[in-house]
Formats: sequence, structure tokens, C-alpha cells
Amino acid sequence: MDGTEGSAGQPGPAERSHRSSVSSVGARAADVLVYLADDTVVPLAVENLPSLSAHELHRAVREVLQLPDIALDVFALWLVSPLLGGRAATGLAGGCMGHSPSRPAEVQLKPKHQPYKLGRQWPELLLRFTSAPDDDVAMDEPFLQFRRNVFFPKRRELQIHDEEVLRLLYEEAKGNVLAARYPCDVEDCEALGALVCRVQLGPYQPGRPAACDLREKLDSFLPAHLCKRGQSLFAALRGRGARAGPGEQGLLNAYRQVQEVSSDGGCEAALGTHYRAYLLKCHELPFYGCAFFHGEVDKPAQGFLHRGGRKPVSVAISLEGVHVIDSREKHVLLGLRFQELSWDHTSPEEEEPILWLEFDGDSEGTPVNKLLKIYSKQAELMSSLIEYCIELSQAAEPAGPQDSATGSPSDPSSSLAPVQRPKLRRQGSVVSSRIQHLSTIDYVEDGKGIRRVKPKRTTSFFSRQLSLGQGSYTVVQPGDSLEQG
Repeated sequence: MDGTEGSAGQPGPAERSHRSSVSSVGARAADVLVYLADDTVVPLAVENLPSLSAHELHRAVREVLQLPDIALDVFALWLVSPLLGGRAATGLAGGCMGHSPSRPAEVQLKPKHQPYKLGRQWPELLLRFTSAPDDDVAMDEPFLQFRRNVFFPKRRELQIHDEEVLRLLYEEAKGNVLAARYPCDVEDCEALGALVCRVQLGPYQPGRPAACDLREKLDSFLPAHLCKRGQSLFAALRGRGARAGPGEQGLLNAYRQVQEVSSDGGCEAALGTHYRAYLLKCHELPFYGCAFFHGEVDKPAQGFLHRGGRKPVSVAISLEGVHVIDSREKHVLLGLRFQELSWDHTSPEEEEPILWLEFDGDSEGTPVNKLLKIYSKQAELMSSLIEYCIELSQAAEPAGPQDSATGSPSDPSSSLAPVQRPKLRRQGSVVSSRIQHLSTIDYVEDGKGIRRVKPKRTTSFFSRQLSLGQGSYTVVQPGDSLEQG
């Protein structure tokens, strides 16, 4: 992994196009560059890089950034590919790795991993778990990034007060929202964008020159599909001229409403207050903090010839459940808690690996088992990550009324506790499931065996599920082999 030395700060365009995390490799010393979510570079001088663990590098980054001890749990080191057009995530030995058509391939490292050695194995990993062309794999070289740990619970994030830790989490969440990796309703995009305006531009003040920057940098506040530049927003901020477009006007209104009450009763809140507000709003998104995978699902048959085809999806997996997101339309197709599903994966010879999700549904008013096929070279990794997330959740549950790590009361929204929705979902919300847009296989049991029909059902193909007696999903042991249907 060869590259150039650099100091802390923003990388130039050339660096962004082809980054590297090791600037020199000798027998004893090397300069390592670690990138933050906002593209800031943290340079480290380390000894014996080939044998250095991710835990040791993590500690060095924390020391340079002067982060508190909680950062050990909040953040992880990732290997991220700068060349491959793709970004998803899958569980690689408890970490996350993936590839999709819009962002880099990425791997979350375990503390015991040795980043330099894993970087040398990168081509092998890409060939095994992605569909990247051989030429791209041969040219690719990953860099190190310091970002949120997929396995850090949201409930503990609420207990963080250090402003720099909150800022790093805010920058990462903001990037995911702006890239539409976290699909959001327009109202939520505007509310989140308003908080970004407050952080970058200060308190709202009509007519001030800084407001002119809002329109020119609109894509810094809203996802690209909401950045309609037909009319003047800064003119609307100044109270004259043409009216702003719908997305711009909503952002302006939300910016005006950002609260400026500080924790000590002052007239202007500290930035940490707005970082926290942004994260709290992101916590309403069911896929916040998830690991993301790339795959495809079958489209429902349409037309006289019943043609279907496939659509690309992102599969988001967290400590709480699984969400399947339409990569093009940027909305949720299916959202399931672990209590609501069974799963497995298959790798037929000379066929694409499949992750199977089984859940309760209905067909023309009759209860059925629904099977969803997700085609992906990362099916095995996704299956392993689901199992690992369930194990972590089960291990955390016996902590009782006090959280074992923080000593605070257990959060009622824990992944194993009954989920209390914060509010009724908006009709047509992008985070609501759209099962009608999926092609599933419906099965029931007729007393003689499993068949593909539509009356009464109570059977399951898969024995792998959350076995805590508190889920709504009814499970029976498998009876027949899986039909490839």
C-alpha cells in the first residue's frame, strides 16, 4: 500500500481519487494515514506496521484526536476501497465488507485484525465476495477509515456527551443522509438539513450575507434528488425576489425553526446540542448504524407475458433486524425485526448464492409463510452477520435493569424488548415496507407436506431464528428440502 505523506486536514482532489494509508514501508517504521468520515486525514508514525493490530492503530488515532475512553466502543477501523464503485457491507468474521454500484468496498476490522496483512489479501476478498472485474481488482488498494462501529448500540449513543465524539458521529450520519444511503422522507431531509445549516452557517438571521451560501451549497444540506435549483433561495431568505423551490423552501422554514436554547439557559446552543439533535433524528430511521450489503431481488411478474426481472437492493443489518432497501427508488421494501423472521443461505453449484428470508404474511387475506430470495455473492456473510447480531443481543439481555456497560437503566427499545414505535408512520413513508413490490414465494402446510398454495399455514423451512419466545413469528421445524422455485 504505497502513497504519499500528509498532515491532518482536508485531502486534495488527487488524494480523494486514489488514497492510500501507508506512505512508506521500512523494516521498522511507516507513516500511516487514517481518514475520518469528513475526509480529514490523521497521520500516524508507527513501528512494525506488518504486525500492528487494528486495536493498536485504533488507540493511536484516539490519542491524536484526544478522544475519551468511550470512543473505543463507539468507533472501529475500516478498510475502504478507493477505486471500486460500490459501497455496501457484510459480516466478515464479525466485521463488514461489501461492494455496490455507488460507493467503495469496505471492511470493518476486528481489534485483532492486522490491517497491513488484510490489505495484502484484499484482491482475494474482492474476488470472493464481489462481482468486481478482474482488472479493477488488480488495481485496487484500500485505505483506513475511522468510523462508527456497526455493533455499538443506539441506546448507548444517547449517553455520549463528548462534543468531538458527537461531531464524528454527526459527520458520518450526515454523509449517509446526503448520499441517500439512509432514505428519508422529505420532511425529515429538511429537518436534518436545517441542523446542518445551523452547524455550518450559525443561527438563522434574515438578510445576512452568509445566507447567500445556502443556495450555492444546497447539496451540502439536502440529498441530490431534492436539490432543485430553479429559483433563488437566498433571495427568499432576504425576503424578496422569486420564491424558492419546494425542497429549498422547506429547508428554509426548518432552518428558521431550529431551537437556540443552550443547556445552561443561554441564548445560543453549543454545537454539541445540534450534533445530538441530528443523531436523535437519525435514530428514528430504522437502518441507522446498519451494515449495508449489495444484492438483487426478483421483481413481481407484470404484463401479459408475466415478465419480471430483478432489481438492485441494499440489505441493511443491525442489532435490531434486517431492512431491504430499493437502491434506485431509495425506499424500504421490507423491514423485519429478528423476532419476525427465519433465515438461511444457499450456494447452489454454478448458481448465484441466495440469502433466504422467511416471514409471516397473507395472500388474499389468508395467512401464509413468505419466502424472499436475495441474490448476492455476500449471502453467506449476511447470514453470519444476522447470527452474530442475535448472539450479541442475547448476550446483552441478561444485564437486567442496569446496563452492564454504563450502569444506566436498560433501554426499552432494546432489540430484544417489545419495540415501541416513536410515532405513527406517515402514509407512503420511504421507511415503510412495500411488500407488494417484492416477488415472494408463499407456502403453507396442507397436512401432508409443504406445498405452494394459499390456505392455512403454520410451518417454517428454517430452524435458524431468534428463539426467545417473545417474537410474533410462528416457527415449526423444517419438513422438506428448500424448493428453489
